[in-house]
Amino acid sequence: MIEQELRAALAALVDGLPARQASAAVERLIAHYRGETPTAAPVLRESADAVAYAAYRMPATFAAASAALRALAERTPGWTPASHLDVGGGTGAAVWAAAEVWDTARSTVVLDWAEPTLALGRRLAAGADALPPAEWRRGSLRGTAPELAPADLVTVSYVLGELAEGDRRAVVDAAARAARGAVVLVEPGTPDGYLRIREARDALLAAGLRVLAPCPHDGTCPLLVGEDWCHFAVRVARSSLHRRVKGGELAYEDEKYSYVAAVRGEAAEGQGPAAGRILRKPRLRKGQVLLDVCGHDGSPARRTVTKRDGATYRAARKAEWGDAWPPGDAL
Repeated sequence: MIEQELRAALAALVDGLPARQASAAVERLIAHYRGETPTAAPVLRESADAVAYAAYRMPATFAAASAALRALAERTPGWTPASHLDVGGGTGAAVWAAAEVWDTARSTVVLDWAEPTLALGRRLAAGADALPPAEWRRGSLRGTAPELAPADLVTVSYVLGELAEGDRRAVVDAAARAARGAVVLVEPGTPDGYLRIREARDALLAAGLRVLAPCPHDGTCPLLVGEDWCHFAVRVARSSLHRRVKGGELAYEDEKYSYVAAVRGEAAEGQGPAAGRILRKPRLRKGQVLLDVCGHDGSPARRTVTKRDGATYRAARKAEWGDAWPPGDAL
């Protein structure tokens, strides 16, 4: 299994890293994810930073990217990418995630501006039989708009928050131009991360792509900025480094993420977006399930499903945050 291979490779990395050095690097990463790190330089500047990031954050970013790519795959059952460009891919979490979702051969290019991160990504991938061959290429995402090589699938995962506003817009526009089939953007599930995804979604629509997930429509996001934000969650087993640094007792945590998947060409044919999408964890009541659903008309609404609804009620009790709704619309 891809995830098990990844965790084994990460565990081997941490064995050679002194605990104090790993903890210091992780603290810098935590400051960055809280928005306290400037965007004028790479977040991962040294090999210790890259190792700490991979051990501490890569399982979570892999899980979030896997969930986003799986949502795309569910809406495009007849489409498989033959090429993949991972923009700002760093240690390659989205490459591992794509291998988890599609077990077919494809060419892969990972573009990042930090050489220590690329070197670590190569090292992790070298021992993974299930990963497709990849080219790890250094390149800046800042300044003039990057020219990206065309690919069936373009991913930009946990990158936009590291860029200034102008660079962020340029990267999204370049990703839209490069994508022959699909673009998938993933950010932390914070209010700021959601705003970056919301802005990028508008840019993808303006570039002529069609949104397939999570939104069930191509209209303006109906959520009121400052009052709510669209995000999802995936449960992730904590690594030993994670537990050591945070001092947490739980063996898992929930990674919250925001994402958008947009398509054109062959990927846009056939299956369309879901009729609705569950926006929050379903609330179970006696004989009832309360669902907050974003609908195809572009408006969120509360759905109350009761025992009288039979099979729909049973499906609602099993439904999870982020699922397509109604249940007959899920593949």
